[in-house]
Amino acid sequence: AGTVLITGATGALGAVLARHVVAEHGARHLLLVSRRGESAPGAAELRAELEEAGASVTVAACDVTDREALAGLLAAVPAEHPLTAVVHTAGIVEDGVFSALTRQQLDAVLLPKVDAAWNLHELTRDLDLSAFVVYSSIAGLLGTAGQANYASGNTFLDALAAHRRAQGLPGLSLAWGLWAESSELSGSLTDADIKRLARSGLLPLRTAEAMELFDAAPATGEAVLGVTRLDTAALRSADTEPPALLRGLVRRAPKRAAAAATADQAGGASLAERLAALSPGQQEAALVDLVRAQVAGVLGHADPSAIDADRAFQELGFDSLTAVELRNRLNTASGLRLPTTLVFDHPNPGALAAYLRDQLGLDGTPSAEPVLKELSRLTSLIKEVAAAGPDGQALLTARLRELLSLAETAGGEAAPGGREDDDADLESASDEELFALLDELE
Repeated sequence: AGTVLITGATGALGAVLARHVVAEHGARHLLLVSRRGESAPGAAELRAELEEAGASVTVAACDVTDREALAGLLAAVPAEHPLTAVVHTAGIVEDGVFSALTRQQLDAVLLPKVDAAWNLHELTRDLDLSAFVVYSSIAGLLGTAGQANYASGNTFLDALAAHRRAQGLPGLSLAWGLWAESSELSGSLTDADIKRLARSGLLPLRTAEAMELFDAAPATGEAVLGVTRLDTAALRSADTEPPALLRGLVRRAPKRAAAAATADQAGGASLAERLAALSPGQQEAALVDLVRAQVAGVLGHADPSAIDADRAFQELGFDSLTAVELRNRLNTASGLRLPTTLVFDHPNPGALAAYLRDQLGLDGTPSAEPVLKELSRLTSLIKEVAAAGPDGQALLTARLRELLSLAETAGGEAAPGGREDDDADLESASDEELFALLDELE
């Protein structure tokens, strides 16, 4: 007999819920609220559909962030059908990297989440409600790239539900993952966005599944629930650790976790060391290939060679979310701490590769360190062969003289102090002196 108030009711998710509460819960009095009310696309058709199903429907235009306007709307609810349930589905997405968020982006997202929910809370706290449900997002629980404002607004909703429970009031926050049903929140997602979310282990919920979970939620007794499909195989196979909240659910094999940790710690040194032994041209080519491979992974392309190194990131389809993911991937691959504005500061993969080369401290001169480490590794092997007999020792001595001569002449110029004298010393060196030199290299 009571009235069910649904905010954001003319949006895709609100309309799904309105149909559901009429068909499955027997609701007969609906107050559907949105900013545009009857003038919203599809509002008249939704109203007609619900009335045909036997419900009495009021579609109202009201900015729920306006406390006075909302108070007036609630006061108009007929006494014979008092308000008995509130479901707040309204929300707006204005994504962007944290350091670039504007006041306008914060207001646009936080007002319908924070202000609207608080107004609903305060203006209905003295009513005899059977349900007070807010539509939150998994972004607030897991943290999603480029959605600092959206995550914050939804975290407020989670806290509000817990706050109401602590006061003995009904309160439930459903932190939804991705819906298969297109909405103002998810309708702008590209194929690359969907693939990125799938790599993070989040799969879209079908509408029927979502409503089954909506119905099951109150019986859990929890104030906050994450409501999503999870691909645990994708979480286990991801290059990075799963979100903190899921690490107890998705455990990796100990050996793999240890190997990943070791790789993370040594990743930067390994990359810099490997590149240091290359020529400047080879360094550039290797880094361009690295960037292209990571770009292909972010955008969901199977072939990195299809990524044009001179094509602008914006033309490739990058936005703030994919830019953050690319930065995170390059952090892991390089061992560097790169800025979140990386993609916006460097226009294309080629320019980004050049920036990485500078950040890795590569001056274009191949480092002697890898060669020295290899010589150190070989020293013990050489000693073993030499100790096996005079023939092996003679062969090694001759080969070592060749290598030392190569080291002296590779620069193309005489070493300071006189090359002729050094060559004479090398030719006249005894076997014992050569092996002593090896010991010094070790």
